[in-house]
Amino acid sequence: MTVTLVPPPAPLPALLAPASSRPLDVLGVPGQTNLDHAASAPCARAAADAVAELLPWYASVHRGAGALSRRCTLAYERARQTVGDFFGARPGDHVIFTRNTTDALNLLARALPAGTTVVTFAGEHHANLLPWPRGSVRLPVPASPGEAVRALDAALTELRRDATTGTAVAAGGAHPAGSGHPAGPPVLVAVTGASNVTGERWPVAELAAVARRHAARIAVDAAQLAPHAPVDVAALGVDYLAVSGHKLYAPFGAGVLLGRGDWLDAALPYLAGGGATSHVGDATHEVRWAAGPARHEAGTPNLLGAVALAAVCTALADADRDALHAREQALLARLRQGLAALPDVVELRTFGPDAPRVGIVSFVVAGRDSAEVAAELAARHDVGVRDGLFCAHPLARRLLTEAAARSGRRDLPPTALRASLGLGSTARDVDRLLAALAELVGSGRG
Repeated sequence: MTVTLVPPPAPLPALLAPASSRPLDVLGVPGQTNLDHAASAPCARAAADAVAELLPWYASVHRGAGALSRRCTLAYERARQTVGDFFGARPGDHVIFTRNTTDALNLLARALPAGTTVVTFAGEHHANLLPWPRGSVRLPVPASPGEAVRALDAALTELRRDATTGTAVAAGGAHPAGSGHPAGPPVLVAVTGASNVTGERWPVAELAAVARRHAARIAVDAAQLAPHAPVDVAALGVDYLAVSGHKLYAPFGAGVLLGRGDWLDAALPYLAGGGATSHVGDATHEVRWAAGPARHEAGTPNLLGAVALAAVCTALADADRDALHAREQALLARLRQGLAALPDVVELRTFGPDAPRVGIVSFVVAGRDSAEVAAELAARHDVGVRDGLFCAHPLARRLLTEAAARSGRRDLPPTALRASLGLGSTARDVDRLLAALAELVGSGRG
């Protein structure tokens, strides 16, 4: 066998340059209408280009003295800095690369100080419902953003009422001594930034203000919010942020947990292994764990995923986010108005019909099984949507019940359909879905 070494396509200095000039478009397959961005967004060209440029240099990270290894280590750490800057990381925050949002929130759950109470809402994705310890508080799904704020305030007031003075700071609580905030056992509020079922945006800044007032920390599942709107942890006042690369046009298996370093540095490593240690002795348990992100990134890191995600962050930072938002909102309005005009189609929602939302709409076709509808859209019209309960079973079941009551229909299916928009979505895509649904509804009535 002959092995041929292919030279890299560009010299090292060019590869080290930021990807600010890369176009902000996405890859796709001609003829296929992809309206399933909320599950896995298509790959941004910026991400694909960044990976293609780095692949000839691919080597170990943090583990070699050769030029390739040094290049990859630099690329990985620059990706960490780029992602941190994009999300407004503060001094002392850690940016830890994970596999996805679920992985990031599980890491945070493992890092909680002993005795921490976690407060969530029942409208969360499973990633923000299932990792938390026993004794966590799950609040009912609110009917409005304002009700969410009031419910959290009431719950935290109750939790703090009987708290033991002074234990929060000693256990790694949310505020330093002398801050003037009440102390007690640690409390973490864990909320979504935007619902993966309805696309409705949650009042993150207001919820964060309530958490601070009660000496609690707040973690935000931004998997669905980050692809559609700027997210800045410092400006929002949140303590932890979890995101997925595959939702953010970087489908290379990387996610991020970003947030305050004290809890993360005090916790045992999420994974035990090489890279997470500063010293391993001869005795069985003689280990000193590393501080900082390395503590929770044992093993060979996902270099390509980190670099791809950083490239998309750079491209989005250079883009006109207001223009992107306006374009998406116009497509969303076109989609929702078109669905509302179709007989037998009922939209799901948690808040009022005019609540702010990102480009996600869930709906049902009365009298038709949602899985069969999705299969027919794909087979006959080359339109891809999601069907099911969207890994948010408690919320989706509740919204289906409410939709039946609101519409007066007794023939709604037990699962729903979801169409989701993003970069690369067009009016033609929306119209293609609406036309296909109109044909399907018409044939069903016939």
